[in-house]
Amino acid sequence: MKIGVLGAGTMGNGIAHVFAQYNYKVVLVDVNDQILSNAFNSIEKNLNRQCQKNIINNKDLKNSLSNIELSTEINSFKSCDLVIEAIKEDLDLKKKIFSQLDLICDKNTILASNTSSISINSLADSTNRSEKVIGMHFMNPVPIMKLVEIIKGNKTSKETIDIILSISKKLDKIPIQCNDSPGFVSNRILMPMINEAAHCYNEGVADAQSIDSIMKLGMGHPMGPLKLADLIGIDVCVYILNVLFNEFNDVKYKPSDILVNMLEKKYLGKKTGKGFYNYEL
Repeated sequence: MKIGVLGAGTMGNGIAHVFAQYNYKVVLVDVNDQILSNAFNSIEKNLNRQCQKNIINNKDLKNSLSNIELSTEINSFKSCDLVIEAIKEDLDLKKKIFSQLDLICDKNTILASNTSSISINSLADSTNRSEKVIGMHFMNPVPIMKLVEIIKGNKTSKETIDIILSISKKLDKIPIQCNDSPGFVSNRILMPMINEAAHCYNEGVADAQSIDSIMKLGMGHPMGPLKLADLIGIDVCVYILNVLFNEFNDVKYKPSDILVNMLEKKYLGKKTGKGFYNYEL
């Protein structure tokens, strides 16, 4: 089985890494060679880290890298059995991409999205293969996190679901199903928590370290909500909250003022070096 991954950012290169590590042939596509080169370097760096921790050996590392093909041409997906879209959270752009993939790919190719909030039904409606469109929401960092949130659209077939569940398990992931709904399960629950933590910080209830420590020590969270917001990206958090706010028309999903201000100042978290915490780039 050949896998296509569209988008070579953090999530896209992580998805390509995992499939290649488990001996799938992968074609990773993005708009220019520099992005692809950066992605390949990140994959190699992360594989080396796994090697140092004895998770894989040197032979596995070399084999994984040899399984990855880089391309700037979306037509490279023509021979793929599964294409996973991992571009930015932009509904119109994703719909356009799914329409293109529908024309390029074989009629039996499954089209999946790694979206964290956008409706799978909307993406499926952009194609003539709604039964073969599904959500595969991987968690960051992809090589480490076990969960894959599998989102079923209204017309997604049982055959498609079964194939994706099987593939996810072959990646040593734990696939959990849910139905299409704004934010699905993960972000519908997570984002209001991050938003409330941001409100607490903005109101001076406690500093970022204290808020995160209370949630880690008291609630058993491996990472505090503000640190997690920095890891996800403040821009992504605001986007998802706005999707939830617009879809449900419920003020509890409205992004807190501090998140909006951080977005305007480009304090986006770990990827920009500054969020609720400071980071070395």
